[in-house]
Amino acid sequence: MKTSIPLAFILLILSFQVHAKWFSHQFETMGTLAKVEFELSDEKSGQKIVNQVVAEMERINQAMSPYIESSELSKLNRSAAKAPQKVSKELFDLVARSLEISELTHGAFDISFSSIGYLYDYRHSKKPSESQLAELKSAINYRNIHLDKEKQTIFFDDKRLKIDLGGIGKGHAVDRCIQLLQREGIHNGFVNAGGDTRIIGRKTDRPWYIGIRHPRDESKLIANLPLEDVALSTSGDYERFFEADGIRYHHIIDPKTGDSARAIQSATILADDSTFADALSTSIFILGVKDGMALVNQLENVSAIMVDNKGKMFLSSDLTQAN
Repeated sequence: MKTSIPLAFILLILSFQVHAKWFSHQFETMGTLAKVEFELSDEKSGQKIVNQVVAEMERINQAMSPYIESSELSKLNRSAAKAPQKVSKELFDLVARSLEISELTHGAFDISFSSIGYLYDYRHSKKPSESQLAELKSAINYRNIHLDKEKQTIFFDDKRLKIDLGGIGKGHAVDRCIQLLQREGIHNGFVNAGGDTRIIGRKTDRPWYIGIRHPRDESKLIANLPLEDVALSTSGDYERFFEADGIRYHHIIDPKTGDSARAIQSATILADDSTFADALSTSIFILGVKDGMALVNQLENVSAIMVDNKGKMFLSSDLTQAN
């Protein structure tokens, strides 16, 4: 039996194909350059969604930046050692997840690194003195952060302790913005904030291609990966740093020493969500190639690419087998 398709229906399909377009917008927030890109047929809705993504990123920045005195995180740092502090569910959950990852990584990931990390000023090439390191190094200890889930409070068991969500916050913001796109019915798109990217679907008729920059030459890539529906995070010693007496001081602090971790130059994680990828890339950077890859190879749906301090590249076992 021959079935006829109404002409109006055919024209509707063709109209969608013609008018579907890509929206792309770059903006600065959270101390870095961010970008959103997605496919949508409705011009008016597309611009509205772009504005929502920008607003969501900045909302999180205003709430979780340790450099903004009025942020919820700054208020927590000022008061949590005096008495348990009631915080928003969003902040509570992110700190809780941070502590879970601290346990997973045996302390390589530790948001209390800020207990000494706040004394580094990369713009003005300043670092803590030896006496400050000796005095504050022991304040880095995630086990001194106590959560009460029922009361939704956070307490610091050390008056020297400060927390910084820089190793997980941008990943969280990317995930929130991807959820925003998905709620709007978007199937193809990506959100990036600094070294953190999460993609959904495809770029037109092909996968997305995400480049990993060379840690010593920003004009070069060490890899250009075809990806779909995945999160990618790169932590590098080239993002915020200064050099003094031939030593590179950068923002990825080893909780054991209070000093910059220097075993590798960059660490990239591919995982299911940006929050975890962000924290894990920081973690394996601190752990180094041997221990970092051992951890990654035990995890499901996680891949890693690392460059050590001599410039040699290493791949996790799943990527090695794929090659």
